Amino acid sequence: MSYAIVGFGAVGQALAHAFARKNIDVTVASRRPPEALAPQARAIGPRVVAKSLRDAVEADTIILAVPFGEHRELAKALPSWEGKTVIDATNAFGVLLEELDGLPSSAFVAKAFTGAKLVKGFNHLVAASLAADPIVEGGHRVVFLSSDDEDAIAPVAALAKQLGFAPVKLGKLNEGGALVHARGRTWGQLIFQDLFKKEQ
Repeated sequence: MSYAIVGFGAVGQALAHAFARKNIDVTVASRRPPEALAPQARAIGPRVVAKSLRDAVEADTIILAVPFGEHRELAKALPSWEGKTVIDATNAFGVLLEELDGLPSSAFVAKAFTGAKLVKGFNHLVAASLAADPIVEGGHRVVFLSSDDEDAIAPVAALAKQLGFAPVKLGKLNEGGALVHARGRTWGQLIFQDLFKKEQ
């Protein structure tokens, strides 16, 4: 299984740290040329490799770590995303609800990635928490996952475990998954913040 992180801002770099900590190969890419990302990628770890966007989307699993508004442009990188798993780590915070056609943000994103298996995940943790060791006081930091494709969640849950997180499956995007979606200027139901504190 090959992995790529598209977007190399705070969240993209935090995810790259998570891969590097477990010595898992990962490609990183952004709108900037790979040579612009290479020094930071090398500083994170030798198995974090900067490549062009065209090369990055050849991976089996692509993590979206771009600003929400850029997902449609990114989706144009391939004519079909058949056979790919896309992990949506974006958040539509500040996006008007009517701009999402009444859909949860990840269901809206899924429309752009024709043929892909889309899983919402890694979006509810701030970059500092994603970058830090997920083993906290003997427990594992939780990653919430949701998808309308049941078969897609298992390999993403396995990746989360590999990275040291504790995956929690929330079901479909418009059901449990809606709890961790940003809506306009609100953040899901916010109930998981208290739950996470108890887990720690």
